[in-house]
Amino acid sequence: MLSSLNSGVAGIRNFQAKLDVIGNNIANSNTIAYKAARATFADTFSQTMQGGSTAGGSLQVGSGVQTSAIKNDFSRGVFQNTGRASDLYIDGAEGFFTVKDSEGREFATRAGDFVVDKDGYLVTNEGYRVQGFTDQVLKGGTFTTRGDIRIHDDVGTRPSGLTASATARAAGFAIQADGRVRMHLSDGSEYDAGQVLMQKFEDPNLLQKEGNNLFGNLENAGPLGGDAMISVAPGQNGTGTLISGALEMSNVDLASEFAELITTQRGFQANARIITTSDEVLQEIVNLKH
Repeated sequence: MLSSLNSGVAGIRNFQAKLDVIGNNIANSNTIAYKAARATFADTFSQTMQGGSTAGGSLQVGSGVQTSAIKNDFSRGVFQNTGRASDLYIDGAEGFFTVKDSEGREFATRAGDFVVDKDGYLVTNEGYRVQGFTDQVLKGGTFTTRGDIRIHDDVGTRPSGLTASATARAAGFAIQADGRVRMHLSDGSEYDAGQVLMQKFEDPNLLQKEGNNLFGNLENAGPLGGDAMISVAPGQNGTGTLISGALEMSNVDLASEFAELITTQRGFQANARIITTSDEVLQEIVNLKH
């Protein structure tokens, strides 16, 4: 069996994988906070027919190609204004929001298209609750309790010392650059009803895409706080500050993706031709008996 036949098959398989990656990038060109992926190749084991001790050097023939890695590009995507108070844009390339599902599993995400659910919690579109400080304190006060951020105005739990009318009710909220949820009351008074916290990872490429713009495998990616995964206020440890009323869009560069698509398609065709040529050589060998 010709080794070129096996090399051609390996090439087709791996160029197909690269085509799949490119296709997924193009499909997600308008997905909020999507991070483009890149497939890289490496050569495989080489058959040594002669060692390198002679004057002519070693004689080696490679056996094809393999996909060495599929890595994500975590550079920032395009900034887009929305005007919605619950939409958040991370003004920095390294920060992540952390959210929890109903079973307590924690995920990271760059997608800040949050909404306030019927119970007042700040959640993703799938209902995963955004994590941070949950205390109600005076403006600029110190937070102590971590958990699910709840944007609400409960008269009975307003911070002590707040000079607000007994009849004042919530008139809206705004999320500050440092993540503080600033509650506005109808009499003009304000207080902080929590703070969105951020996470950062030593090696974000160890994060695993879980769908719905979420990343898992947080512990192995080197989070702040180690195994405890202690999040920090936006702007600390290089996490980036927040911009309310805006979203991060996909960082897919369509022009680059289509250029990669063309070169990958040609690579696939070239490897298919290797298989065809190897088959013709084998056919000639078989025909020698006639």
